[in-house]
Amino acid sequence: MSAGGAARTSAAGTYAPKPGAAPLPRMIAAQAALETRMLLRNGEQLLLTVVIPTLLLVLFSSVDVVDTGDGEAVDFLAPGVLALAVMSTAFTGQAIATGFERRYGVLKRLASSPLPRWALMTAKTLSVLVTEVLQVVLLTVIAFALGWSPHGNPFAVLLLLVLGTAAFSGLGLLMAGTLRAEATLAAANLVFLLLLVGGGVIVPLDRFPEAAQGVLGLLPISALSDGLRDVLQHGAGMPWGDLGILAVWAVLGLGAAARFFRWE
Repeated sequence: MSAGGAARTSAAGTYAPKPGAAPLPRMIAAQAALETRMLLRNGEQLLLTVVIPTLLLVLFSSVDVVDTGDGEAVDFLAPGVLALAVMSTAFTGQAIATGFERRYGVLKRLASSPLPRWALMTAKTLSVLVTEVLQVVLLTVIAFALGWSPHGNPFAVLLLLVLGTAAFSGLGLLMAGTLRAEATLAAANLVFLLLLVGGGVIVPLDRFPEAAQGVLGLLPISALSDGLRDVLQHGAGMPWGDLGILAVWAVLGLGAAARFFRWE
């Protein structure tokens, strides 16, 4: 992080340096902008965060492959794909990127800079949120073009997305801070695929055996996709049950990440 402090002009017209760290908000903003640029320039991250959710939305909305129940397929799929986008950025992408930063010593060097560790994590969180905003805008435009007709309370949608981001961020940082980078890469991608199939994103949970539905419904991706679907497809009020599940995952994940994250 570059040192802040502008030069001071003396009465004689000469300049004297004013050393010191830049203001903390400026450092966080600069680091968040850097994290966002790095994420958007990474081909693998773009595949996870943009290409895969877009292809799934367009493909399954256009081709009758999965029985999504009554109504237009896009009305069922769009909320699930929004949940998948949050998971791909906050969990999978963040876990992989942070894991390799930890392996190559980037986190160790940043931790010794004027930027505090908590501020570094704040910058990473801001980067995730900026990326998610871009994802939501893109997927919403595509869904509208496919005939999506959303309903419900925008505040409930926002609350679901924020809690979902917190839950997946905590789990992603926990994985990145405790496993080797190669193990994080494999595990994060495997979890992504498993939750894509069994998290109610594309395939409704009621298509699974009854014994599995109760367990799958407690997963953060299931709570996020079901909550968004209840609000946006069915016009429900505040989905307190799904919000509660996401809040528990957020507390557990972020708490465990703060406790067990290793910087080296």
